[in-house]
Amino acid sequence: MQKCPLKLRPPPLFPREAPNGVKTALCSFCLKSGILCSRCQSKIKSGEVSETDLKIARLLLSLEATNPTLQDVYFYKAVEADDVLALIVGRGDMSRFLGQGRKVVKILEEKIGKTIRVLEESVDDRKFLEDLFAPLSIVTINTIWLPDGTTETRVILKKRGRTPPPVKVKAVKEIAKKVRNITLRVEFD
Repeated sequence: MQKCPLKLRPPPLFPREAPNGVKTALCSFCLKSGILCSRCQSKIKSGEVSETDLKIARLLLSLEATNPTLQDVYFYKAVEADDVLALIVGRGDMSRFLGQGRKVVKILEEKIGKTIRVLEESVDDRKFLEDLFAPLSIVTINTIWLPDGTTETRVILKKRGRTPPPVKVKAVKEIAKKVRNITLRVEFD
């Protein structure tokens, strides 16, 4: 019996992904050419993809040639808060951004002029918060139920001497609200 020469692959996560390239909600041809097809234009008009997402996707695609670690990376979206930009990437792709001495993140920070936080999609809330507050250590995470029926997530961080925290707490709270709809209350031990 002969084996079938065709290899069946599961359908792509993004319908118009580039083979072995950065995967985004927009097709790679549109990102490279700068002219958006009707499908990609409708995603921008509907708000599914923001102008910041478009800018970051183009930048990642251009960086891919000199940084092969970005091949097969899934970029979902970018979320801005003050002067911090959070990149939401596929599960397991964070190491590709933070590897080699944070080379890719440093390039992005230089080109964009904002502090970059890389967060993974489809992780549990604890992992999400650990990545959001890195390099600070989380002592504990509690849920607080308020009288009006809402909840807050209290995060207690380990204090590092008298120096100010390396994370901008206000921006981190805003990012947590936009990405996961988590209302944070941050305290230091």
